[in-house]
Amino acid sequence: MTDDSAMEMYRSRTDALTTAVGDGRPIVFAHGTLMDRTMFAPQLEALRDEYRAVAYDLRARTDRYAPAYDLWDLADDCAAVLDGIGEDSAVIAGMSMGGFMALRFALEYPDRVDGLVLIDSMATPHTPDERAVYGDLVEPLAGSLDPTPRELADGVTDFLFGETTREEHPELVATWVDRWATYPGAAVYHELHSWLDRTDVTDRLSEIDVPVLIVHGAEDPSIDPSRAEPMLEELPDAEMELIPGAGHTANLEGPDETNDTIRTFLDERF
Repeated sequence: MTDDSAMEMYRSRTDALTTAVGDGRPIVFAHGTLMDRTMFAPQLEALRDEYRAVAYDLRARTDRYAPAYDLWDLADDCAAVLDGIGEDSAVIAGMSMGGFMALRFALEYPDRVDGLVLIDSMATPHTPDERAVYGDLVEPLAGSLDPTPRELADGVTDFLFGETTREEHPELVATWVDRWATYPGAAVYHELHSWLDRTDVTDRLSEIDVPVLIVHGAEDPSIDPSRAEPMLEELPDAEMELIPGAGHTANLEGPDETNDTIRTFLDERF
């Protein structure tokens, strides 16, 4: 059941939980697991001259990270964000977990979505083996208010960043590791479990009758691009672009290419 107090914070504390720039058609960015709204700084800067670009912190990066919640709750939160920024509808751009949420937002709130941008995401669930690995990884964090252990933060870089980024931009990786090591353990635990056991929504993608852009890092170590490609067959209006040299955080690792791709999509379709 949705935590109404968590959802309400997006209406009552919108300015504290969002970064908004520009005017025009709104595009709202939702981050992935372990990330926060600052990961979209390159996109907000690139779009601010013609669009109203908004990024917000999902529940795990707020003081409402517990108790347990799921992707449908996060979709309700996204609707509350739209209320808070005074928009009836928007293009919803989600990275990884944010993309899982965006698909469900489009299914639950079809009148409030103008289009989707899915960054390093997919419609299918993770495999049982993957779920076991991820579940075991965060199990020690259950109920913990202590910061996430540094060794765990260091250990997940191989999931979030591509090989090129890890070799050529270690400073970017280190910046995020430092940040991850400050999160309360329980926040990471509930964040991951919000999507770990999600159901497959592939058979409902035909309901999402808005333009969809799929952006994927060519070196994504967590969700191979081949796992996003089937969405092209099921979505009524979708296109896909690979970002060379980028991993699971394609918009951070290849910001220029990602910005060009998103900007072209928005300019041509809206």
